Amino acid sequence: MIRRRPADTKRGSRLKSRPPDITARSRQRARYLRSPFVIVYWREGHLVFENFLTRSQVTAQPLTTSLLDFFGQWKSFADLCAAMPQYAPASLKRAVEQLVRHTLLLQKGQPLPAGHAALAAWSNWNPSAGFFHLSTRNLRFADDDEEEFRSLVRLAKSKPIPLPIKRYRNAKKIPLPSPVVDGEFARVLLQRRTWRKFSREPVALQALGNVLGLTFGVRHWIKLPKIGSVAVKTSPSGGSMHPIEAYVLSRKVEGLAAGFYHYSAADHRLELLKSGATPRDITRLLAHQWWYAPAGFVVFLTAVFARTRWKYDYARAYRAVLIEAGHLCQTFCLTATSLGLAPFCTMAFADSEIENILGIDGISESALYVAGAGTSPEKDSKLRNILSAGVVE
Repeated sequence: MIRRRPADTKRGSRLKSRPPDITARSRQRARYLRSPFVIVYWREGHLVFENFLTRSQVTAQPLTTSLLDFFGQWKSFADLCAAMPQYAPASLKRAVEQLVRHTLLLQKGQPLPAGHAALAAWSNWNPSAGFFHLSTRNLRFADDDEEEFRSLVRLAKSKPIPLPIKRYRNAKKIPLPSPVVDGEFARVLLQRRTWRKFSREPVALQALGNVLGLTFGVRHWIKLPKIGSVAVKTSPSGGSMHPIEAYVLSRKVEGLAAGFYHYSAADHRLELLKSGATPRDITRLLAHQWWYAPAGFVVFLTAVFARTRWKYDYARAYRAVLIEAGHLCQTFCLTATSLGLAPFCTMAFADSEIENILGIDGISESALYVAGAGTSPEKDSKLRNILSAGVVE
């Protein structure tokens, strides 16, 4: 809390002299700057100040906005005292220290928070895209799937599940011809589902190569005069920037050692990043979803945001990056299905753990989506019946 300076009781009175305070002098010479990643909002009646890079949040009085506004440029504590003489220096000192501690103020000469330079490069994407990106990372997922199901049952009793369709009851109805479902493409679409069971057989290396190549591989290049070359892939990309990269966790693939790899889309190769991978790694990295542990391989889809930012310097382009991850994941699932594999995809994963293994920072390049596949459990009659009935998830 910032308190006003008490008025002097006697005109012309002087403070008693004190020995020089070296610490106080250095504090007054220290310079401060407002973090570029500060946002302010109200939540449950409280004014919240947040640095969306560090995710540090603090509730404070509206006067705090004046302090942060003052430090829009590098200024010293002495400058602050001179600009706000109505407040006691000790009170201002405590306020500045708290703002520094919560990373709302930067102190010159002190290390910047991790990721500061990478997020600053987002430029015009901030604060909209940066706030959304960092606020939706590292969600804590339930590790008890039975309790999660019970909570859904309780929710359904109190609030009915929303219908996945929409109708205009008073609109004129025009019947359409039924879709033709006897072709190969229609068969693949109808058989696509999210699998949670896999056979014990390993995935063939050729099948992995087909899935990666047809989903993420560069099919050819187009040279744009005076600009450069852009890649063409099987899925669309805004401006042909193709921000999505693919990393493979190989666990049970014939002829391929278990480990973490980067898929080189230009030359259709795997680049080994880390040897060794176990079913426990899959369970841990995929938010305790133990049913994916027997899969033959997992693919982490990441985004290199600078590619899209190069052409589109407005925050709406962040949507395009997310949508492109969805394009690629559906292509992955359809390609895997056409090869007789059992694919899956999930948004439940441990962002930072995956990024640490891959050696990426989570800002300039970040994990967005996870897919994977195993061999189809042909002996599971229940799953065969689901497929033959044309039921899809």
